[in-house]
Amino acid sequence: MPLRMSSLFVRSLKEDPADAEVASHKLLHRAGYIRRSAPGIYTWLPLGLAVLRRIETVVRQEIERAGSQEVHFPALLPAEPYKASGRWEAFGDLLFELKDRREGDYLLAPTHEEVFTLLVKDLYGSYKDLPLSLYQIQTKYRDEARPRAGLLRGREFIMKDAYSFDLDDEGLDASYQAMREAYVRIYDRLRLPYVIVEATPGAMGGAGTEEFLYPSAVGEDTYVRTAGGYAANVEAVTTVAPEPVAWTDTPQAHIEPTPDTPTIATLVDAANAQQPREDRPWTAADTLKNVVVAVTHANGEREVMVIGLPGDRDVDLDRAEGTGRLGDGEIAVEPATEADLAGLPQLVKGYIGPGISLEEPFLGLEGASGLRYLVDPRIADGTRWVTGANQHGHHVFDLVFGRDFVADGTIEASEIRPGDEAPDGSGPLELARGVEIGQVFKLGRKYAEALGLTVLDENGKSRVVTMGSYGVGVSRVMACIAEEYHDDRGLIWPQHLAPADVHIVATGKDASIFETAEALTAELETRGLRVLLDDRPKTSPGVKFGDAELLGIPTVLVVGRGLKDGNVELRNRADGTSADVAVADAVAAVVDQVDAGYALVGDSRTTYLV
Repeated sequence: MPLRMSSLFVRSLKEDPADAEVASHKLLHRAGYIRRSAPGIYTWLPLGLAVLRRIETVVRQEIERAGSQEVHFPALLPAEPYKASGRWEAFGDLLFELKDRREGDYLLAPTHEEVFTLLVKDLYGSYKDLPLSLYQIQTKYRDEARPRAGLLRGREFIMKDAYSFDLDDEGLDASYQAMREAYVRIYDRLRLPYVIVEATPGAMGGAGTEEFLYPSAVGEDTYVRTAGGYAANVEAVTTVAPEPVAWTDTPQAHIEPTPDTPTIATLVDAANAQQPREDRPWTAADTLKNVVVAVTHANGEREVMVIGLPGDRDVDLDRAEGTGRLGDGEIAVEPATEADLAGLPQLVKGYIGPGISLEEPFLGLEGASGLRYLVDPRIADGTRWVTGANQHGHHVFDLVFGRDFVADGTIEASEIRPGDEAPDGSGPLELARGVEIGQVFKLGRKYAEALGLTVLDENGKSRVVTMGSYGVGVSRVMACIAEEYHDDRGLIWPQHLAPADVHIVATGKDASIFETAEALTAELETRGLRVLLDDRPKTSPGVKFGDAELLGIPTVLVVGRGLKDGNVELRNRADGTSADVAVADAVAAVVDQVDAGYALVGDSRTTYLV
């Protein structure tokens, strides 16, 4: 049955929603694809569901082509598996927790690793059952503090999550590669630009992981790339550290009065005025900045620690969170507050340094402060610094790492700048923004060990199963497609993803116009096309054309004033072209244009018959 604008459950809007910041949010709302139910929570309307189902079809076909089988879990789950894995606490405030009438703990699942693991444990027990891959397309929930940008960052969202189960790491490598290739095919078929970047596993754990990002200025993820082909999430970039330096000829460290120098800029000025160098002036890069941060762990514990880095750099809190060096699970890192500092009188604000005196290290492995002290990799053995002396109005000059002070380890927490060298030697880095649309993980044995997923191998010995995890943000992908394909008049869906194959617009008052439009609709449907017919009798042509442009179906057939000459107008919303076509040739012309749109991604209309 055709979709008819006279009865279709849709209302287009002229104004953007008040909270809309990005094009996809504005247009999907105005065109009647989604409606806001609550912050970060949206109702799907018929046209929105039609596009969503087409995206899901692509995802299902390619994931199953990779050998995965579909299952479907509840969104409401008991807490016990997540407590066993440690993620009941690790997710922290992101988790929607609730109790049933018997006071049992439940959650709205943010992700399903635990229950997939337990399902396989329940049914399989032999190496002969492996390898295995399962997937689902399911609604997920995360209590985002700042839901924004419509479907790009919601509290409820739709994901495809797949999991592989193998006997060993070699099997995991093969499963990972098969799923990675499936993702490439998915995004190619969706005609969505993407870049594959190195990433950090974060709370998921495991070894290797890569993200698929849609490059866009509206993205929340910062990534880096080089002309030589390197690409990584900014959290995963490793610093090219200097080689250790011999300190044989380095002067002994000495404390000097530097009054009124609580900032790097004032310190550099004072250093050049009071302690001039013979070879060159002091710069901010010669100073060691010690930044006090507070880490809130998944269990709610708050830890104050210090990060040392060159004074010409700032701490990137997102990078600090993503390193995995500060704690397991979901953590939050923020600048230490005045209340934090009030309990640490040994930290002299503006003059914090790694040593109380030159003989007694203050921060680091040998210190007695009780604070962890991590340094940027640029703070290499033998490097020489000017830094705070832990005395008001005083700094230490010629302080050498490894000779005069130590640290509890290194951390990738400093900002990445354009022009920094790529770790693979492929050239200078440039920064870009993107939206995460998928991620593939080599989980390893983390969840299998926590939940007791083992099988008997060929020798009858128990082996812990090795797992992989693979996610696609299905609803987020739809928003990204809308971001990619639109203009100032509305959406422009790729032909194979549009909610209908052709939008027929009947304009005018003559009964023959509507009769011809109905006849063309019926004939196109017999040819297997999905038709959206604008049959509203009392709506002006301007409103109908405006709605057609807003809704974004790329093939538009206008039945109007040209009918008196035996013609209709065939428009291509994607390239802006149009042509008059004889009524007798209209069906064939529409079919050709629609099929050409499908052929752009190697598909046919039958591919989407579900």
